[in-house]
Amino acid sequence: MSATNPDRIISERLAGIVSGAPARDPRDDGSLNDDPAVRPPLVLNNRSFGEVTDIICGYAEHTPGKWWLPMFLLAASVAGIGVTMILYLIITGVGVWGLNNQINWAWDITNFVFWIGIGHAGTLISAILCIFKQKWRTAVNRSAEAMTIFAVICAGIFPAIHVGRIWFIWMVFPIPNYNSIWPNFRSPLLWDVFAVSTYATVSVLFWYMGMIPDLASLRDRADRRLRRAVAAGAKKRLPDLIRAYVFGLLSMGWRFSSRHWHRYEVAYLILAGVSTPLVLSVHSIVSFDFATSVVPGWHTTIFPPYFVAGAIFGGFAMVLLLLIPARELFSNFKDFLTLRHLENMAKIILVTGMMVGFAYSMEFFIAWYSGNEYERDAFLFNRVTPIWLSDRGAPYWWAYWTMITCNVLSPQVFWFKKMRRDPRAIWVVALLVTIGMWFERFVIIVTSLHRAWLPGEWHMFFPTPVDMLTFAGTCGIFLTLFLLFLRFLPVFAMAEVKAVLPQASPHGHDDHDHDDHGHADHGHGAAHGSGAHPGGHGPSHEKEAH
Repeated sequence: MSATNPDRIISERLAGIVSGAPARDPRDDGSLNDDPAVRPPLVLNNRSFGEVTDIICGYAEHTPGKWWLPMFLLAASVAGIGVTMILYLIITGVGVWGLNNQINWAWDITNFVFWIGIGHAGTLISAILCIFKQKWRTAVNRSAEAMTIFAVICAGIFPAIHVGRIWFIWMVFPIPNYNSIWPNFRSPLLWDVFAVSTYATVSVLFWYMGMIPDLASLRDRADRRLRRAVAAGAKKRLPDLIRAYVFGLLSMGWRFSSRHWHRYEVAYLILAGVSTPLVLSVHSIVSFDFATSVVPGWHTTIFPPYFVAGAIFGGFAMVLLLLIPARELFSNFKDFLTLRHLENMAKIILVTGMMVGFAYSMEFFIAWYSGNEYERDAFLFNRVTPIWLSDRGAPYWWAYWTMITCNVLSPQVFWFKKMRRDPRAIWVVALLVTIGMWFERFVIIVTSLHRAWLPGEWHMFFPTPVDMLTFAGTCGIFLTLFLLFLRFLPVFAMAEVKAVLPQASPHGHDDHDHDDHGHADHGHGAAHGSGAHPGGHGPSHEKEAH
């Protein structure tokens, strides 16, 4: 180790006394520089404004690789199986599930809480990181917002079908009816209706609001190609015609004017402020389904923060699980989703994983400190102790220790810099965390219910093929929707990506940027000499130079 103070080396290099930079890790893509004197880039390869527009719009305009169609057909087939199982359930009844009188909540509510948790990362990345001005969010916020909406769609399926008679599901809503059957406003299940519907509405608005400038860019590019075809005497291409009309409708007359950017940024910030409390409220209310009961294993006040931390934990894992393969399959994707972004999310998984592990330990402390023998036994003999160690051991001990291994132990590898900078290691940990978070909900629900107050009421839960295929079907629905999003909509927020480029800074080195075709990037930000809107959102629109 050198005896020279590292701060002295940095100061000498900044002063020009010494030159050179420390040796770079061969795995580094240029974004992992730990030198405090050098700001690591958030977009690689020195991309221009025009290149950013061409690359991101190209994902929606050009046919993806050969992998996309087989993957889409596979996901759609699995989704079709899930829809078939739901229809079979509605026609036959919930007796086709593995439910019984003792365990009346099993895979249905387990999957509901799982999918609601998956959707939390989108709100966190888009809203909270936006408010705290974290620029690295620009690489993942659009995909995370889309993932939120798709996860809420999958979550909403299970409360509707687990009631048995789905045609009476309207009774859970607080609407007047001639039968005078009013909802019980003291029931957490009704709170779920308000929380999830509010969360879904705000998430859709937030996602759509952020896409309006990008949709207008796609509209104008399609319109420009159509005009060129007419001028050349060629036939209009049907895909461009469809894009021009569809994106023209969705962009709601966006013209990249100063007034439009001002209104956009105000509305975006308001929605971010409205969305932030939802991160805490939605999963807290979902946890009240359990915490407000007197069932041992559920009756604990730690559930709201415990569920929120777990939701963020599982949501970030799902973002990584989806985007790391996309990073390899799409060309130039690595320019926008760098190793620095992956490392930041790995750190968040490590922190939230430790929070979840702390909550697991506090459950045991609360059970012991309460002096309630039923609460204590629910943890010791319904979850922890293997059945081969004690006559009172837990038949589901394997599920509990799978949860601990995946959620508490696997993220600890991120203490090592090499592991949290390796996409393969991050993807494996994200997969384990996703599995572990499903088992967490399974453990909370089933192990708390399968042994009631009297041993004569003890029952086991065994899932049926309909249970498993229904859950697999929701996974297929989620993946199908996500693949459609990757194919037809802008994956990155172009205006926000441009705002983090060096040339977007007032201290940048180039006021005018041109793409490969000689077209200048014009817009509101260009009037300020930066190519990006001063408020943080730059134009993603390109007009043809006349």
